[in-house]
Amino acid sequence: MKKKSNVILIGMPTSGKTTIGTELSARIGYGYIDSDSVIVARQGKSLRDLIATLGNERYLDIEAQVNSQIAAERCVIATGGSAVYRESAVQKLRDNGTVVYLKLSFEEMSKRLGDYKARGVVLKEGFTLKDMYDERVPLYEKHADIIVELDGMSIEESVNAVAEALQCR
Repeated sequence: MKKKSNVILIGMPTSGKTTIGTELSARIGYGYIDSDSVIVARQGKSLRDLIATLGNERYLDIEAQVNSQIAAERCVIATGGSAVYRESAVQKLRDNGTVVYLKLSFEEMSKRLGDYKARGVVLKEGFTLKDMYDERVPLYEKHADIIVELDGMSIEESVNAVAEALQCR
């Protein structure tokens, strides 16, 4: 965490980006930014409503724009699960922070997820949750500086694992 002052959290829906992000920021004395919350505030609609009315591609463009415009120092930034679909936005985040992939197995993600439509998950036409998982995992792995596997961990254990992984860099 020396040169790049931010910590960027990426991962599947329900991987704990928001929960771990808020806990981690308090622990390491950083600010906290949730890019999904920024999108909701700017657009005045829930993620679910934005995806439903704009469609996946337009929503992904808005998400990328927000992620590209985040100008912060010493912050934990929790991104939306679909943030990795726009290369230029992910690269901008990578330029300013250490990217941590909060990795879950498909089984763990699907167990936690419940009604994905209520959450505002970008799911391509004709895709199952497994298809989404299989498509996104290589993208998360490609962009991650650090991968932390979280299956079976409590929130506290997850925060500890991420904090330890960051200290080792």
